[in-house]
Amino acid sequence: MAETTLTNTTGIGPRPDGWRGIASDWSSDQRAFKNVSWGKAMMWIFLLSDTFIFGCFLLAYMTARMSTVVPWPNPSEVFGLHVGDVSVPLLLIAIMTFVLISSSGTMAMAVMQGYRRNRKMSAILMLVTAALGATFVGMQAFEWTKLISEGVRPWGNPWGAEQFGATFFMITGFHGTHVTIGVIFLLIVARKVWRGDYDVGERGFFTSRRGNYESVEIMGLYWHFVDLVWVFIFAFFYLW
Repeated sequence: MAETTLTNTTGIGPRPDGWRGIASDWSSDQRAFKNVSWGKAMMWIFLLSDTFIFGCFLLAYMTARMSTVVPWPNPSEVFGLHVGDVSVPLLLIAIMTFVLISSSGTMAMAVMQGYRRNRKMSAILMLVTAALGATFVGMQAFEWTKLISEGVRPWGNPWGAEQFGATFFMITGFHGTHVTIGVIFLLIVARKVWRGDYDVGERGFFTSRRGNYESVEIMGLYWHFVDLVWVFIFAFFYLW
């Protein structure tokens, strides 16, 4: 009964049996897993692989930090921001974290509005999310510029262990690349939602079925993952 309902709702014909069915699923925009679409399943697999990569980076960072005999730079001193004559520890990082976590809220509301077919509000919320993501990347670029001007390099820094610069630039740069890619795709999906491509079933990138706003949800999965990873980076790099 569930299969019949699904077929009637999406307009997808019955899946062939055996290997032909498997090949049909994986070579088209059908369902590779029961109740999970091909696109969503692929995003989960991608996020799982990305979790391993970030996990390996953070393990390498912890190993380098705990094995070095040279004192590790003090985060409160290194990441402090001068306001007038006063150095405020972690002020910029706190603002960056607030901006990125806030973007998760706007992304969640964009997904909700997408499933309600409120395409203009969904597009606006995705544009706000993209703006917050771009703001985060801009502040990260400012942080990099500040540290480089103070002498931090991948091979050394003025405050202690040489591994600090290499691990910092590698991990935050990899995360910043993810945020940048997310901003680009947010703009693409928001444009399609605003134009109503998902309502008319316009053939093209991410838009193969009429009335399918699942791409907005898949975009949300990616964005929430990027935000979650930042929480771990924040804890390991700036609070430890």
